[in-house]
Amino acid sequence: MKSEMNYVYLLRCADGSLYCGWTTDLKTRLAAHNSGRGAKYTRSRLPAALAYSEAYEDRREALSREWHIKRMSHAEKEEMIRKADQDRTGSIQPEI
Repeated sequence: MKSEMNYVYLLRCADGSLYCGWTTDLKTRLAAHNSGRGAKYTRSRLPAALAYSEAYEDRREALSREWHIKRMSHAEKEEMIRKADQDRTGSIQPEI
């Protein structure tokens, strides 16, 4: 039996702020946030859009990564999102 994936994610809220969380189902969790049933933080900052995510097989790894991301500055989170977007589009080579 395949184990469930665990996701750490960043949402970009309507006010430009970023919210970090973890889930086993990104699509359902995003829908919950945008319906007002998500975190208290996002309820007054809707709509929220998925800005970044990472997948982990191990729940503890995902929770640890969430903890670390939550301690990053806003600028560090924005840079992480920017680099992931560039890697996806191939517009700039990743730094080594």
